[in-house]
Amino acid sequence: MGRTYLITFVCTIAFGCNAQDTTTSKKHNKINSLSDLYYKNNKGDSLPSKSLGTVSKGTLENGKLMPNEGENFSYFSAESYLAGRAYTHEKVMKTVLATYASLGKKYPGRQFKLMECSNEKGGKIWPHHTHQNGLSVDFMMPLKQSDSAYYKLDDRGRAHYLLDFDDRGRYSADSTVSIDFDLVAKQILILDEQARKNHLKVSKVIIKIELKDELYSTPHGKKLKAKGIYVVKALTPLINDLHDDHFHIDFEEI
Repeated sequence: MGRTYLITFVCTIAFGCNAQDTTTSKKHNKINSLSDLYYKNNKGDSLPSKSLGTVSKGTLENGKLMPNEGENFSYFSAESYLAGRAYTHEKVMKTVLATYASLGKKYPGRQFKLMECSNEKGGKIWPHHTHQNGLSVDFMMPLKQSDSAYYKLDDRGRAHYLLDFDDRGRYSADSTVSIDFDLVAKQILILDEQARKNHLKVSKVIIKIELKDELYSTPHGKKLKAKGIYVVKALTPLINDLHDDHFHIDFEEI
């Protein structure tokens, strides 16, 4: 049900339906150049950001555009990026970038994917129910195969939201590929640590409910549970079904 609902999303944002953002290295380089230019021209001014309202009914003033890529991360979809769906509050941007810097030191060579954030001025960003005031960010689940990092699904672009993982975090099309739950938990812990340096905190984590036991069973997952960071306890079937390939973070100003 959820997958069918999201098909329209995959087919209508920005430039039409395409299962992958890039098919050749030449096209990849061209799209990267467009994204880099878009960032240069639209990254935002020096005025402080203001998040108004709530994550589910709000707006964003002086939003800042997330960089298209960094040393150990990149935005997951050029089409989404060029459609202006990677804006956020400046404090959130600082938090996310500091988190990737910290992960780079702890996991050298590991690459990460940032997913959708907010519109430049916030407001509704279909099909998300939240992401409206610059304080919500989606992060791609890091994957592994035989205890090694696995990246072959990372370039699906917006279609990544359609990927299906079972209740143990195994990829439905290849059970040897699974979510690296310990690394997910570590990311969340660092996000909260860096958020507090920017007068924010992680107020809510959304993942598929059936994956929580897998998350909490890992070494860093146990620390996450002990720290008391709120991981959602109930979701509608549709929303639940859509949060197996990524985890969603809501930040709150403190």
